[in-house]
Amino acid sequence: MKLLNKILFGSLSAIFLLSGYDGFSQAPDKGSLSVAINYFNDNNKIPYVLVRVKTKVDGKFKTVPGIPLKLFLNKDSAGLLIGKVVTNENGEATSFIPPSLKKEWSATIKHSFHASFTGNTKYDSTSADLTVGKAKILIDTVGRSVVATVLELKDTSWTPVKGVDVVLAVKRLGADLNINETATFATDSTGKASGDFKRDTIPGDLKGNITLVAKVVDNDQYGNLSIEKIVPWGSKFVSKANDFDQRTLFATRAKAPVWLLFMALGIIIAVWTVLILLVQNILRIKKLGQEA
Repeated sequence: MKLLNKILFGSLSAIFLLSGYDGFSQAPDKGSLSVAINYFNDNNKIPYVLVRVKTKVDGKFKTVPGIPLKLFLNKDSAGLLIGKVVTNENGEATSFIPPSLKKEWSATIKHSFHASFTGNTKYDSTSADLTVGKAKILIDTVGRSVVATVLELKDTSWTPVKGVDVVLAVKRLGADLNINETATFATDSTGKASGDFKRDTIPGDLKGNITLVAKVVDNDQYGNLSIEKIVPWGSKFVSKANDFDQRTLFATRAKAPVWLLFMALGIIIAVWTVLILLVQNILRIKKLGQEA
């Protein structure tokens, strides 16, 4: 009977150990990533690619830093590698089209961009693709109007594009400011979009120069295009006279305003007067108590 109990106890222990081992050895579920590719061409110069990586946490998308990606032009091939990038704290990574791919870039009028992630211990492997056509944007002025022209490359010639939404704005430090109340302007059959400039009081530099911007944002066929032009349409910046050595609130302590000095001294004198009177009264009360 004892032998039977030992065998039964040993069998149950083995079963529990094996089940525990399987539970511990099971790898945790990996997360999935969402990769988006954006194409940019500023001032019709060297184009570049911006990649954004996100993951879904508790039903909300969250950017993912530190994700290594490989970017390719047209197809996943070592000879067509644009670059290897790693996402920053905002989940973004940027790479310019290298000169080594100039021949491949010039060969066709449409290009595909491929981004791939091989996976790691936290996330599964994933990839993304984007196809854009070659296009450019031009900017000009007619009187006090801003005119932008969108052209796409067909065969060997640049052809106007109709129905593209263009943003016409003034470049500022925080964000671009539209030239008037209209958010976007659609191009006509000649590829042109124009708007009247109504920011007459906007400040410029010492000469009154401001920078106009015409841009196509997240277009499905052409990506992001932008171009700039400097015009003297702003109000001239006039620097104020330096009053640092004069008596002002923003000067040094030795140049404080006279009224402020009198106010501070008055407060100090009033406080010390009250304290002295209190001490005198306390001494008088003590003396009267001793005489009584």
